[in-house]
Amino acid sequence: MTAREYLGKIPMWTKKKNTLADIRRILGMLGNPDRELSIIHVAGTNGKGSVCAYLTSALKEAGYTVGTFTSPHLSSIWERFLVNGTPVEEVLAERAFLQVKAAVEAMIGQGLNHPSFFEFLFLMAALLFSWQKVDFWVMETGLGGRLDATNVVEKPLVCVITSISLEHTQYLGHTIEEIAWEKAGIIKKQVPVVYDGNCKMAAEVIRDRARVMEAEAYGVVRADFSVAWADDPYQGLIIREKGKAETIAIPFPALYQADNGVLAWKTLQVLMEANEVQPECRALLRRGMERMTWPGRMEEIRPGVYLDGAHNPGGVHAFVESAKRLSAKRRFVVFGAVGDKDYREMIAYLCQGLRPDLALIAHIQSDRDVKTDALEECFAQEGCPAKCFSGSGEAMTYVLSQKEEDDLVFCLGSLYLIGEIRGYFEGTWITTRRKND
Repeated sequence: MTAREYLGKIPMWTKKKNTLADIRRILGMLGNPDRELSIIHVAGTNGKGSVCAYLTSALKEAGYTVGTFTSPHLSSIWERFLVNGTPVEEVLAERAFLQVKAAVEAMIGQGLNHPSFFEFLFLMAALLFSWQKVDFWVMETGLGGRLDATNVVEKPLVCVITSISLEHTQYLGHTIEEIAWEKAGIIKKQVPVVYDGNCKMAAEVIRDRARVMEAEAYGVVRADFSVAWADDPYQGLIIREKGKAETIAIPFPALYQADNGVLAWKTLQVLMEANEVQPECRALLRRGMERMTWPGRMEEIRPGVYLDGAHNPGGVHAFVESAKRLSAKRRFVVFGAVGDKDYREMIAYLCQGLRPDLALIAHIQSDRDVKTDALEECFAQEGCPAKCFSGSGEAMTYVLSQKEEDDLVFCLGSLYLIGEIRGYFEGTWITTRRKND
């Protein structure tokens, strides 16, 4: 059985979760590779992947070797392990897989549980980035923070917490404060934390946790920055910190990316002040921010066709605020969702804020997908015309046949949908999806 096949059979959730002590024991069997690495730990609800991508691009441009562990993947599972923005070679990933599998089998023999899908990948990442001798490991949490497998790391250089909204309420809590408390669980003793301070309820929880942990806290709020469109509003944004001449360019027209960009820039400033990153690299870091690419995040994959990974109400709300600023004769939305997301509220935001001329509802190849007729009913309740399709390929073929030059097409609702659509355009059509992925 290949690594891909084995990993594909591991459930996303296990009946009994491993504790962080269990994960540390397995890491110990692997030689504690994470202890050799300089780690930037990123948690939050929306924007984690984008912040990781900004940090990766900036540090790479400054001459550092950067390992990035992020999820989910869009096309290939190896996208979760990046070195300088490029997936690791499959032969190296297979080698890491075999070492982790051997350690796991030994631990099972001692009465521990098999790791979940995410836990197994995290263990592989620690090995891979240790072998690659990366200068920095940019590490994104999976679910939450406090009990997440990544929180086994003991002394990161800095912790980052992106914007927080309601998600996974069955696991993380039913209020912003409860979810913020879980996310703030990544804050370590005397380790600086950079956080999105725009939500007062979440910010207060994060600051309180930072005080308990004697951690310097750097809140980033929109009032501290001005944001302007580039000369061509489809090309990106120009960000300027209040009272300073220096600007940061980001290559996306989405306003929510300004929040992610300034979080990443503040994190880089904290690292420079601590001499973890050489201050003379400042111009290179800015250039790296400008050159960042992140598939599936307000990505214009074809003229007038945008892919966005918004997959919860907070993400969709932020997406709508940006998308409605782009002028269009007609707006089409290609949408699909999984059942553990509040798709009703997502659709309400879309219809009320963007007012699409037609929603194309695509069946996602996942056991967790929401049936297309249920989504169609939600769009109908919002007064938005909708049409169902058996797959994302069929939906894209139809919408492209209808699209005229001045029309825009927005694809969102699930990262799994975005992965399928990228496969459609790249000719690598996804025909199967890992069970429960």
